[in-house]
Amino acid sequence: MSGGSDPTVSRETESAATSAQNAPKASPSDETGGSGFGAYNSISSNDTPIGAAAQRASQILHPGSVALPKPAHRRTLTIANQKGGVGKTTTAVNMAAALALQGLTVLVVDLDPQGNASTALGVEHHSGVPSSYEVLIGEVSARAAIQQSPHSERLFCIPATIDLAGAEIELVSMVAREGRLKTALTDLDDIDADFVLIDCPPSLGLLTVNALVAASEVLIPIQCEYYALEGVGQLLRNIELVQAHLNPALHVSTVILTMYDGRTKLADQVAEEVRKHFGDAVLRAVIPRSVKVSEAPGYGMTVLDYDPGSRGAMSYLDAGRELAARSAVATSDGTQEQ
Repeated sequence: MSGGSDPTVSRETESAATSAQNAPKASPSDETGGSGFGAYNSISSNDTPIGAAAQRASQILHPGSVALPKPAHRRTLTIANQKGGVGKTTTAVNMAAALALQGLTVLVVDLDPQGNASTALGVEHHSGVPSSYEVLIGEVSARAAIQQSPHSERLFCIPATIDLAGAEIELVSMVAREGRLKTALTDLDDIDADFVLIDCPPSLGLLTVNALVAASEVLIPIQCEYYALEGVGQLLRNIELVQAHLNPALHVSTVILTMYDGRTKLADQVAEEVRKHFGDAVLRAVIPRSVKVSEAPGYGMTVLDYDPGSRGAMSYLDAGRELAARSAVATSDGTQEQ
């Protein structure tokens, strides 16, 4: 019949409308991330970007899911680059967190007066707290200055306070001024730490020299941008001077590429140039330019605590595994042995 209505069709239409109203609403992340309830209900959760990130985070945070082999000897690395903004502190804290998350015990020594590494690891570093400043001038022992990070039972830190800003001047008149950190860290010989990572200020002053004397390895972060190698030449010359006069065992064992943006030709060109210059010292894992990595310190966290499923967190986990797998240790003549 024309112009009439079928009561059966009307009831079905009304039922469908009611079901649509009562259906769960897609969250903003579903709209932007592509994991909405309806469109992807036949796809496995880990086939979507958000589902894959959640699965990775679950694997990362599951206790005992991954365990790296302990190095035969404690490895002490100074993370240095006189150029600012290349990711020294970011690399120090996230590499430390990646190693700790995978079963190793790590101590971070914050030698930057800004104290950003201390902030990211969630430890107290206000004036009056025993810090690397008191350790350097001999007021407290390194053992007394250690704090455990609230984010991991295997992650420790000797924090930096603003008092460290005056240490460069005070150290000038002190005996054996270049080796004061090395002497202080001998107090930790019986502590079960697999890695000691020393975060340096963006300069080549006495604080950085102390860090180079105290370590056997240097890790250099290099950003994938213009002028990436600018300043690295001067750092390498300083390393050679320290090798010749103060620490023959010192060598550049690791170079890590940071702020990599795969959408640009420039990033690939810089990466190629760095790999050509440093060879096998360059880690295969590269750290992408990431908002999550930048945001994490503002919450007093590493990116592995802030967003464990993010690309930045996964990249640092890969870099940590690769660093731990390189079981090279420096011999007394500065060569490496496996």
